[in-house]
Amino acid sequence: MTPARVDPADDPLAELADLLLNVARLVRARTPSGPEVVALTETERTVMRVVDLHPGSAPSEIARRARLQRTNVSAALQTLEGKGMVSRTSGSGRGVTVVPTDLARANLRSLRASWSQELAGVVDDLDAVRRCNEVLATLEHHLTSEAGDG
Repeated sequence: MTPARVDPADDPLAELADLLLNVARLVRARTPSGPEVVALTETERTVMRVVDLHPGSAPSEIARRARLQRTNVSAALQTLEGKGMVSRTSGSGRGVTVVPTDLARANLRSLRASWSQELAGVVDDLDAVRRCNEVLATLEHHLTSEAGDG
């Protein structure tokens, strides 16, 4: 059964995407800076998200999941390694794999604490937040998997 066509102006999925992009921009604008947080570029943040979710991934897998060019991922990994955020290891017959470092885990904890504080009290229904998180995780999984290729 083919889903009914919805006018893009009234499409709730389009509205969701629009809101996500803007809320993400606003949260990022309020993200702390300073010695307690390692500053990352947009590409580095994208690569770190994949590395955090899929530790032990090869650079080519990171590029595929992040929807980035392999050369951009290689450059980001080099700078992330220089910042102490990732470690690259040679696997047995698997080539190079990438894992987050203790510094990266501490950095993410600091960021998440800041984001939590920023959003605390805005939405009182934490069950609704959990349901929203499940939906967003499903969307992220789809968009970073082979299923999201088509």
